[in-house]
Amino acid sequence: MSAPSSGTSDDPILTTREAARLLGIAVSTAQQWIENGLLPAWKTPGGHRRVRLSAVSSLLRERAGLAPLSSAPVDPAFLAYPVHAVQAAPALPADEPARLDALAATGLVGSVPETVFDRLTWLAAQITDSPIATLTLVDEERQWFKSRVGVGFSETPRDIAFCSHTILAGEPLMVADTWLDGRFINNPMVTGAPHIRFYAGVPLVDAKGFRLGALCVMDREPRRLRERELRALGELAAIAAEEIRRRRPAAS
Repeated sequence: MSAPSSGTSDDPILTTREAARLLGIAVSTAQQWIENGLLPAWKTPGGHRRVRLSAVSSLLRERAGLAPLSSAPVDPAFLAYPVHAVQAAPALPADEPARLDALAATGLVGSVPETVFDRLTWLAAQITDSPIATLTLVDEERQWFKSRVGVGFSETPRDIAFCSHTILAGEPLMVADTWLDGRFINNPMVTGAPHIRFYAGVPLVDAKGFRLGALCVMDREPRRLRERELRALGELAAIAAEEIRRRRPAAS
């Protein structure tokens, strides 16, 4: 671990703690990766480990199964991006017991595919030019896809579900780059198939205000939705929510 030349604005030098924060791991884990040679680093004359931002970025790409970065400069904004708790299951909504009752009352979880919902996910994918779109319902242990485009599986554990964060937020959620968000950087759907890099979701809200799931779109490249695309996604989610409201008995 010999010391390189001084850092530049294109490739800043990071402390072990900064590198760990960007990688979404504990400092002790980063230290172990350095000792094992997984994360290239060196020691200062004072014995402190230092890491290049480019080394962190390359490792992130490697873990996601993508090709190494070219020699192009690394965006210093990467260092400043806020990172949240990694791999911790999202908190539960304050009204969780009643929310689960409302979801069960719809009778939709585990039900057969329906054209009305399949049309909405297809439109969501087309309008936003996204390869993946899902209409999800989040129960106690999983997010289940009532409808899906671009993915072969029908559910995921709730603790790795992007839509768990959407129903918690209670408003549209857009993640421009999952590699730059500590909530998702180690998510199995990011590090492995389908290799999600972008997510946007709108909650599905029933007549009593319970957020039952979400209509969402995803991509394998980082991006953002334009204002009109996000509005269109919201309108489609509203149509889906209206259809779901019909499934709950009026007296309940």
